[in-house]
Amino acid sequence: MFAGQPPPPSKAELQAQEAQANQEIKFTAGMCLLLYLSPFAIEYVRKLV
Repeated sequence: MFAGQPPPPSKAELQAQEAQANQEIKFTAGMCLLLYLSPFAIEYVRKLV
């Protein structure tokens, strides 16, 4: 707590963090699209039955 700032992350750590952030953004965008389209899919299935 009183030891000062931690050392800055290495280049490999930064690249790993960026890769994880990009993956999470793609996953989140995909889930948003899925949730947006789900009412249309449910309505389509109801019309088939």
